[in-house]
Amino acid sequence: MNSPARPHAHRALAAAIAALLVLPLNAQAKDPSQQSLEARIQQLEAELAAIKQEIRAQRHAVEQVAQQAAAPPAAPPAPREEPKSAVFTTAKGVSVALHGLINASAFSQNRSFSFGNGQSAQYPVPGASGTLSGFDIRNTRFWLDFTGAQLNESWDGGGRIEMDFFGGFNGSGPYSHQQPVPRLRQAWLDIANPGMGSRIRIGQQWDLMFPVDVLPTSPTHVSFPLGFGNGFVGWRFPGVVWMQDVDLGSGSAKWRFDVGAFEGSWNGPGATTNYLTGGNVDFQPQIEARVRAAGSNWVAFVAGRYSKIDLRGVDGTAATPVKSSVDSSGMQVGGQWTPGAWVLKGLLYTGNGQGQIFGNLAQFGDIGESGGFVQVGYKFDPHWNINAFYATSKSDRADVVAWQGNGASGLLKSRQAALSLIYASGPYQLGIEWMHDQLDSLNAGALRKTSGNQLSASAQYTF
Repeated sequence: MNSPARPHAHRALAAAIAALLVLPLNAQAKDPSQQSLEARIQQLEAELAAIKQEIRAQRHAVEQVAQQAAAPPAAPPAPREEPKSAVFTTAKGVSVALHGLINASAFSQNRSFSFGNGQSAQYPVPGASGTLSGFDIRNTRFWLDFTGAQLNESWDGGGRIEMDFFGGFNGSGPYSHQQPVPRLRQAWLDIANPGMGSRIRIGQQWDLMFPVDVLPTSPTHVSFPLGFGNGFVGWRFPGVVWMQDVDLGSGSAKWRFDVGAFEGSWNGPGATTNYLTGGNVDFQPQIEARVRAAGSNWVAFVAGRYSKIDLRGVDGTAATPVKSSVDSSGMQVGGQWTPGAWVLKGLLYTGNGQGQIFGNLAQFGDIGESGGFVQVGYKFDPHWNINAFYATSKSDRADVVAWQGNGASGLLKSRQAALSLIYASGPYQLGIEWMHDQLDSLNAGALRKTSGNQLSASAQYTF
């Protein structure tokens, strides 16, 4: 490659050489002194040397440009090294992941509610009065997921430990309210065979009546979801569940059959904290089963259960209130469908004697009941969504009278409605919610109606 300046440099060099050749002739013609001639020659030689130096500099510059054009592009600068995330070390081949959520709610309500006020409120305490407000953080939850454990060449597994802060308060003094106590929610291990589509879960877990697939959306009611105990039933128990994937050749739908046996439970007679209740007599676990199907934008399930409670107690000597035993049974059907921006979910259930899984409005006895809930949600865009909820639970009045003090007390029917607006972005959620509940109960045999409202604003960070 030649520089545009090189032809001019060559012409200057030729002119200088010609001048040197002509000088002697001029010198002879004009006959200048020898000293003047030598000075002129030295001047021309200096100019010639300067021209040669300029030509060499231009040639070097051209060669550098050519080399840069032919060379491969330079590698980008190395990215800044980010801080390494925390790593949990445990048994060989096992990985541990920490997950959870931080949830805080400010609330105001015009009644005291059953299960507690704030984030655990469900339906009003019969006859309650007086307004209250507060700030609640007990939904805050964390759990550890363990994966990679190996039983043998075909079976592997893992486990989970999960806790929140609904274990009560640290005493009853003036500062106990700000010191909620942790409680164990779940603690189970899995043994799974992916080739067979089989999974065995052992430990404390949700029973099969608890609708984990269609829990109502709420910014405030997370650990105690909307409708819990007054629109759907279920609870956590130690037990064992077999989950089996089933291929029914139904295209894109995935089917699973679950069957489980859970610890017996009841509200007496005997100590409820030392395995001495009527539900713990002999080996009479709660037996449950569930069939679940799921597609690309829907899930549906049907579940059923049975257990037998001996009200004479473990030692067989307790006086029985109405009869000596209760056959506890129930069934439900539910699902969720998400067509486009809509989210539709709900279920229906029926049964009797289901107090141990928050049935019959948490009343214990051979009491028949039915209920359900529906929620309609709409997503305006990736961030904003609105949700409308309604739930109801109705217990048989004659059964309530028979098992709850001959009509002196007892809960008959609950109707719960809620409306929430939520803004979600990444791991953050901000929402406001209004909840209203109407409760029918008995007071000395007479019907009493109590209504309650709660307005809340909540923030949540999920990790």
